[in-house]
Amino acid sequence: MKRVYNPGVRILLCICLTALVLYGQLLRAQSFDLDKGHNHVTIPFRMVRNMIIIKLTINGKGPFNFILDTGVGLMIITDPDIIDSLNINHKHPIKLHGLGQGDDLEAQLTSALDIKVHGLTSHNVGAAILMKDFLGLSNCAGMPIHGLLGYEFFSNVVVKINFQDSTLFVFRPAQIKKYAKGEKLPLSIENNKPYLQANVTLPNGAEKKCKLIMDIGAGHPLSLENFLNTNELPHNFIRANLGQGFNGPIDGYISRIPKIVLGRFSIENLLTSFPTKHPESISYDAVLRDGNLGLGLLKRFAMIIDYPDSAIYLKPFKQLKAPFEHDMSGLEYYATGDGYKHVIIDRVEPGSAGDLIGLEKDDEIVSINFKSVASMTIEDIDELFKSGDNRSLLLEVFHDNKYDRVILTLKRRI
Repeated sequence: MKRVYNPGVRILLCICLTALVLYGQLLRAQSFDLDKGHNHVTIPFRMVRNMIIIKLTINGKGPFNFILDTGVGLMIITDPDIIDSLNINHKHPIKLHGLGQGDDLEAQLTSALDIKVHGLTSHNVGAAILMKDFLGLSNCAGMPIHGLLGYEFFSNVVVKINFQDSTLFVFRPAQIKKYAKGEKLPLSIENNKPYLQANVTLPNGAEKKCKLIMDIGAGHPLSLENFLNTNELPHNFIRANLGQGFNGPIDGYISRIPKIVLGRFSIENLLTSFPTKHPESISYDAVLRDGNLGLGLLKRFAMIIDYPDSAIYLKPFKQLKAPFEHDMSGLEYYATGDGYKHVIIDRVEPGSAGDLIGLEKDDEIVSINFKSVASMTIEDIDELFKSGDNRSLLLEVFHDNKYDRVILTLKRRI
């Protein structure tokens, strides 16, 4: 079964790994360090659907594609098909749990692995191996994805992220030069995840100081996880599949908040996710928080993430004040097949532009404006589907065992 996500909204991954206490091999510090003789290293990355993807090797095998994700406290191997080639000596059964509607997820915790990223070497870093690739990250990205790399990558070094040229600069803590005109915000590292404070103006006009995970693995701009417990939804909202947690799909709503303030930066009319809280996920994390600040907003800054000094530095790009747009098609879709060249609709939002012209789950999008989707990236499709209210697109779809051409007129819903 394929798992898919709203375009531009990746996943909310929150793990409670109490089993680690029982597994002494990984109680020692887990980290990466620069190779000897280097004070900094430059690592290219690929940005896909608000996911930072880097290449690495494990036990001499690879390269594999991993998503950098500060929202996970332990390296996760999501593709079990690579395991047999890695010659892992010891594995210990554990369960992962987090946001979502399903049961805890069975996994195996490895002994320390030999992980190499360009110019970096791991120390005592193990991983949790999913027994089934139920997250479907490859289908979401339209390219092979093998796992997630979080706390260990950042714990011992300083990482500068430049989204304009898709480059990571990794420094030893004493070597980094901070932004001369950047804003320093304090981080607290709790349960191997970074938290910061932000002032949020809620839809009812009230202002609240919120504790948020600084999560470069989440594609949304902002998620307020506890809002629906004590507040009504904003007047204008849509129901949505917000992503995939370790316990299954995360239902909720997407709307906007009037403003969020990060240090001296004020961002208005921000797209915000409001996940529904399911009873079985209430205690998914021991750290009480108000939500999750994702890459949909953070990518509008050049960033320096400095875990050793418990800080993040932000320097805004010109597009910081640009409007935040959401999908206008009402379609959720994924890439599949050889080379991920086939795009399949997984869900159609009732009352949306796609619903009004009769598109259905399992329809295949073949071309858009006479251009084959096989020659497009999944991000190209995302951008077309949020490119303008009332814009008309000519779609060729495979529907009911025949090819049809339909005109999709985009509709701004938020």
